[in-house]
Amino acid sequence: MKIRKNDKVKVISGKDKGRSAVVEHVYEKSKTVLLPGLNLYKKHIKKNDKMPKGGIVELPRPLAVAKVMLVCPKCNKATRVGYRTEKNRKRRVCRQCDSVI
Repeated sequence: MKIRKNDKVKVISGKDKGRSAVVEHVYEKSKTVLLPGLNLYKKHIKKNDKMPKGGIVELPRPLAVAKVMLVCPKCNKATRVGYRTEKNRKRRVCRQCDSVI
């Protein structure tokens, strides 16, 4: 997968379009990423020890990888990711400024 944990990404579609965040968790099998503070949904919680009153809690849900784009740390633009092999290592490369990510 081209996006990894701690990468800065920008949302390109959906209700949070245009917002950016740092990837908290990557789910390989379902091809989704968890972005804190984005894609929030409300969940109703019953009374329990942690929440004696219960209530409504906002939780972030995973977002499809196709809906986010990597932000290059050098040129600070949303970009596609390319690959280059250097010294038998596969490196991710920014398609706009051609720098190693």
